[in-house]
This record gives sequence, C-alpha cells and structure tokens, in this order.
Amino acid sequence: MFCMLRMSALRLVWVPVLLCLTHAWLCHGVCVEVDSDTEAVLGKGFKLTCISCKMRGETQASATVDWWFMAKGEAEFTQIYNYADMRGYIMDDHFTDRLHWNGSKNTVDVQDGSIYILNVSYNDTGTYRCYFDRNLFFSNYEFHTNDTKFITINVVGKATRGLASILSEVMMYVSIIGLQFWLVVEMVYCYRKIAAAGEEALRESEAEYLAVTAASKDNCAGVAVAE
Repeated sequence: MFCMLRMSALRLVWVPVLLCLTHAWLCHGVCVEVDSDTEAVLGKGFKLTCISCKMRGETQASATVDWWFMAKGEAEFTQIYNYADMRGYIMDDHFTDRLHWNGSKNTVDVQDGSIYILNVSYNDTGTYRCYFDRNLFFSNYEFHTNDTKFITINVVGKATRGLASILSEVMMYVSIIGLQFWLVVEMVYCYRKIAAAGEEALRESEAEYLAVTAASKDNCAGVAVAE
C-alpha cells in the first residue's frame, strides 16, 4: 500500500511536467530569441540566426531585413543581403549563389531574419550585422522601429565541441544515472516492504493455525475424558 502511494505521488509530479512540455511544443504564440552559433566549419553550410521578437497581435505591419558583413581585419561593413516583400537579394559578389533566406516565409511582417551560407570559406570569417526595419500601421498613424544584431563567426577546418556542450552532456548522463539509481533503490525498498508484509502475514496464519489445532486437541481430549 505504501509503495502504491509513492508511485501515485510520482505520477502526480510527472503529469504537470509532461503537460508543460507538450504545451511548449504546441504553443506558437511565444517568440523565443535564439543566439546564433559562432563557429562555422570549412566547406559546410552555416546558419546565421537573427530573430526580432515583436508582439504583432492584430496590428498590420511590414518588415525588411538587411545583412551586412565586415571581414576580419577590415574596418567597414558591406551590405551582402536584402529581404523585402517576401523576396531576397544577394548584394555582394563574394556570396553569389551561396546565400539563402532561412527566416520567416509567406509574410511581409518578418520576425525571423535568418540566412544560410553554403560552402563556407575562410574568407567568411568576420562580423555580420543583421538589421530589422519594421513599420506598424495603425488607423491614424504609422509607427517605425528597428533592431540591430551583431554576430561574429570564426571558420575552422574541423568542428570542435564547446565547453557548454561537454558540460551539458555530462550533466545529462549524471541525471540519467542518478534517476536509474533512485529507481533501483525504490524497487528494493518496495520489494523489502512487500516481503516483510508477506512474512508477517505468514506468521499470523501459522499462529492462527496452531491456535486452531491446539483448540481442536483440547476438545478431543475433553470428549475422551467424558466417555
């Protein structure tokens, strides 16, 4: 009984967690800003993540996104990409046929302005600037806002694992091992409780049986004496 209560309590703890995770996946109303990676691998593809979270609601709006690039060792930015009216334009010959839009699609109110670079080269090392220009249209006026994000990437010949990634993996394994150990302890504890309860029930049954047997013998002895 005690073990059943503990298992029921565990279910009560896990159910809200699972519901929260499920709703997190199903919910599309929350915009979460995601930092871009900062290490690109030579010859591979690389995504430059740029998200501008603005509450859109029922207000009509439109946005354009401009990307600029300043190579390592240079002092000025050069425009490399423009996205407006659901169309993208490569502005620098260095990125011809290598830049692709990887952000919001089929909407003029862009919130995700990410781009994707194909076949990364060492010359792509440097600082990238993502510039959002956004207009919100109200009945009596127009509101203008903008947002700028900077991303510095380094191109390497082979992918390396960062300290954060290693620590995350270690913590994951530690959590798994800890959970398994806890489950084993719970199973052993419950097994011992059940075994102890069974032994107690067996002793009570034996005691009752011996008491009944003794009573029967006493009755038989009394009948024999009476005869």
